Amino acid sequence: MTPGAYGYYPGCSMRGTGIAYEESLLTLFRLLALSLEELPDWNCCGATSYMGIDENLAFLLSARNLSIAHQSGFRELVTPCSACYLCLRKVQDYVERYPEVAERVRDSLAAASLPALNSVKVRHPLEVLFADVEPERIRSKVVRQWHGGRVACYYGCQLVRPYGERDQVHNPTRMDQLLQAAGVPTVEFALKTKCCGGSLTGTIHPVGVRLNYILLKEAVRKGAKAIATVCPLCQYNLDAYQSEIRAETGEAFDLPILFFTQILGWALGGDRRSLGLHRAISGRRTIDEWFPKHPGKVESYV
Repeated sequence: MTPGAYGYYPGCSMRGTGIAYEESLLTLFRLLALSLEELPDWNCCGATSYMGIDENLAFLLSARNLSIAHQSGFRELVTPCSACYLCLRKVQDYVERYPEVAERVRDSLAAASLPALNSVKVRHPLEVLFADVEPERIRSKVVRQWHGGRVACYYGCQLVRPYGERDQVHNPTRMDQLLQAAGVPTVEFALKTKCCGGSLTGTIHPVGVRLNYILLKEAVRKGAKAIATVCPLCQYNLDAYQSEIRAETGEAFDLPILFFTQILGWALGGDRRSLGLHRAISGRRTIDEWFPKHPGKVESYV
């Protein structure tokens, strides 16, 4: 690994439906002079279907990633997807607490000629930006004044429970603080940790869509003109099903669902394409207004 670099575990969604998240994350870290080095030969973390079918095999999938991270010399592994973050943290927790899980993981890794998990620290970009960069440094790096509306910060349910670090479980505020440091006004959003439905949109579809409707309706009720999120599945659900919700309820939201890295990256000087803003499904008119294709000269206003 490169000295000073964070290990980077993309997970499956960052190369698919969450590609805008990866684009904006890499752009934002570059603007902050933070180095990410991708984990070699990584595999699926075992989220959702794996965990529901065979928890033990799911543990082994996550354990392999952590073992490779240790073998590669990474001390910290940045994991943007909330589900990936949860799965990697869960296998570390279970290995520590349950001897039978630890033995199974150790034996399986040894059979693949891989080392034990050791102490690789799994981190979410939100925590890295808040703890290592800090809001004041974000404020000092801002080069664009925010001309958009108020934003509802949606954290989802997996990032903050049960392994959320140094934030409030039921009322997390890190994303709000980072966006506010960049000059972006946020709203009080009581449903910030309520589940979006996750994979239910693909299994028990009406339930998943209903959960998304509740979040969208409350964000609008609170005066938000967009929602910022930290999870690729949350972003996809809230973005992709707005037209279906309109057809069923008659309520038209057309609300931009943005990754927090896109908003911060724009404030720090990133362009639309490098931040993946052209990939949005809903709220395209608002996105064009807030993030113009030709924003003019970038100047600091701090």
